[in-house]
Amino acid sequence: MMPDLGKYAVEVLSAYAASLVLLAALVMLSLRRGRAARAALKEIEAKVKKDG
Repeated sequence: MMPDLGKYAVEVLSAYAASLVLLAALVMLSLRRGRAARAALKEIEAKVKKDG
């Protein structure tokens, strides 16, 4: 059940929604950067193994 937010319900719920959207975006960006970093590291390791 939802608490009674009174006349500020719209503002409170929009703040929650904005926070959730920003958190989701940060998680997605972090995962994307992590994948890119892993791919770059794998490429560098393969080059080092080939040259060494």
